[in-house]
Amino acid sequence: MTGMSIFADELPGKQLEAAREFLPDLRKAGILLNLTNQLHAPQLRVVSATATRLRAELIVAEVKSESELDATFATLRREGVEIVVVPPDTSFLAARQQIAELAAQARLPACYGYREHADAGGLISYGVSLAAIYGRAASYVDKIMKGSRAADLPVEQPTKFELVINLRAAKALGLTIPPTLLARADEVIE
Repeated sequence: MTGMSIFADELPGKQLEAAREFLPDLRKAGILLNLTNQLHAPQLRVVSATATRLRAELIVAEVKSESELDATFATLRREGVEIVVVPPDTSFLAARQQIAELAAQARLPACYGYREHADAGGLISYGVSLAAIYGRAASYVDKIMKGSRAADLPVEQPTKFELVINLRAAKALGLTIPPTLLARADEVIE
């Protein structure tokens, strides 16, 4: 067995740290948590530790299905959450347009785990480059087709991460993204 991992436990913590750069007085953050994704448990531990270090309260919003997203964002807004962390998750990726629209309607900045969220109108993403993962996976398929045994190929951890900032979303939310964060971005959507 072999393959490519698309998860890194530390990413939601890094997302929260990036958010702190444009919300320096952050007091309350929210995180969407997919109860069916076992990888969210270690990510929750990391983002909880990051929130504690940043002296921000963390509100966990547990989501079981897309149908709960409307109510979840309304609750986060009522709770006074100032930013929402949306960790890497395939169900959140599939609902990226809906999540970006709900965050915008609730006037909640959100930091996402995949660049596709920023492409769909989300504010900022920091996470694994899926395009790079797919490219590496293709090289593995090529090696296997040429006779390599899958068991001899290691499971690769992600190595390319990307920061994408959507300035249209920032403008709509009335946020100013610091030049230092913009300078580190792999892509800025204008």
